Amino acid sequence: MAPGADVLAAYRYAAPHESTLATSENGTTMRTWTTRPETVEDIPAIRAINLAAFPGDEEAGIVDALRADPQAWIDGLSMIATAPDGTPVGHALLTRCHVDGAPALTLGPCAVLPSAQRTGAGSAAVRAALDAARAMGENLVLVLGHASYYPRFGFAPASRFGIRAPFEVPDDAMMAMALDNTRPIPAGTIRYPAAFGV
Repeated sequence: MAPGADVLAAYRYAAPHESTLATSENGTTMRTWTTRPETVEDIPAIRAINLAAFPGDEEAGIVDALRADPQAWIDGLSMIATAPDGTPVGHALLTRCHVDGAPALTLGPCAVLPSAQRTGAGSAAVRAALDAARAMGENLVLVLGHASYYPRFGFAPASRFGIRAPFEVPDDAMMAMALDNTRPIPAGTIRYPAAFGV
């Protein structure tokens, strides 16, 4: 497999499957999602979410490999969105990466059960993960994803920060965000966890 193939495959299939719902003023039902960090009991459900959301098992395998990597995994940054009955329906994951040796976070894989797509479940999980990272004192978050989706969370092209991927990728797909604009942002090349295969 070519360098970056795992990361690029995740990007290719990580099309946004949910959107922020409009208010009920225009006839659209508002939906509120409960979010929380994953527990050990959630692991099978998270795997099932990723298997249902993507055409293969690659993303589910990446999540499992990241969970097993003590240098990548950060407790409290794997977030789920749950249905009213408590069933996990969406998942967003932040893990440790580096930019020229400086610690950063990478967002993904992110997934939503097909039955809950386009309801805001994925957005809720992403926002919860970013809020948890901010509360932990993290700053730089990177994502390889769709340029029309991730800016809603505050992401912008990573090149604006002098950050680049270790493989060829469209400039608008490699994005970065500072959780604290008062802190410096490292520039350089991203070093992903081994689970991403780059």
